[in-house]
Amino acid sequence: MKQKNIVGVACIAFAGLLPLAACQHIPFAGPPHFSVDPYWPKPLPGNWMLGQVAGIAVDRNDHIWILHRPGTLLDDEKGALQHPPATRCCTPAPPVLEFDGAGNLYRSWGGPGKGYDWPESEHGIYVDGSGNVWIAGNGAKDHQVLEFTADGRFLRQFGKAGSTGGSNNEKLLGRPAGVELDPEVNELYVADGYQNRRVLVLDASTGAYKRHWGAYGNRPSDEKLPPYSPARLPSRQFGNPVHCARLSRDGRVYVCDRANDRIQVFERSGRFVTEFRVEPETLQNGSVWDLVLSQDREQKYIFMADGANGEVLTLERDTGKVLSRFGRPGRMAGEFKWVHNIAIDSKGNLYTSEVGTGRRAQKFARIN
Repeated sequence: MKQKNIVGVACIAFAGLLPLAACQHIPFAGPPHFSVDPYWPKPLPGNWMLGQVAGIAVDRNDHIWILHRPGTLLDDEKGALQHPPATRCCTPAPPVLEFDGAGNLYRSWGGPGKGYDWPESEHGIYVDGSGNVWIAGNGAKDHQVLEFTADGRFLRQFGKAGSTGGSNNEKLLGRPAGVELDPEVNELYVADGYQNRRVLVLDASTGAYKRHWGAYGNRPSDEKLPPYSPARLPSRQFGNPVHCARLSRDGRVYVCDRANDRIQVFERSGRFVTEFRVEPETLQNGSVWDLVLSQDREQKYIFMADGANGEVLTLERDTGKVLSRFGRPGRMAGEFKWVHNIAIDSKGNLYTSEVGTGRRAQKFARIN
């Protein structure tokens, strides 16, 4: 049994030397294992380059969407924009890019336009069951969520850039990190976020307020909090940022309380269920950056992006127990520099995005 697990790790570490097909025939015990695909995605067309990749999502067709920050390209990466051009390289790619499962670019769009407030700092992307694309932002004035069609036609905006009202305001947002839709009741869950400290639920068609809650299901507060310390009792408030709100099929809401190194679990009503402390000794930027649930019927596993420690962890969903992990800090294939978001397709393959100086997306193919 131990030898099987060692071989599985070798498939992850040396993908590209060992064919992926070979990894797929290795038997494993326990939770899923993954192998990095160093050829995904394929090179971007023309002279495009990615900045910080601050969102990744998978749609109903198993197409992968990323949201990046064109404004984060460095001066020596955009010489082609100068007059006259200083170098052949490069120009920023459009902020929203859609890839097929093989890594081919399918379409791209995004940026400022008429009728909506494009965020100063792009953050978070979600594609609903109708194929509509939702984005948010975490810039100083980014207090809005935007919805577009798959080809980039603007549909609606919730919130207003430059206007915020605190964690108990029913009309305004506070630097939201991202959203997820509950299609059964057409409710939009907002991880709100980098300024506010709450989960906010809105009507997904009208933006009408439904409910909100803070840590442990209590009323949130905007009072100044002491820095996180693992020696203290867990904070009764969410820290900043509230970085994700993910829905399970059985009616749970999983919230990334990043700075407090924990996942809090709620009923959709906001009633607190439990919490899992993950890597609680982590101080710099926190451990719980994003998560997705596995695709089996029971959704047995949580796959969690730990940006500070440069890993993806597999947790048992019922208990929060860490079962396995892969990745390490670095910039080679399969390594991470600030792994920021994680997504999963219908086959159980994982996709990650990196901010900071990582600035890329990676695919990890499920091999058992």
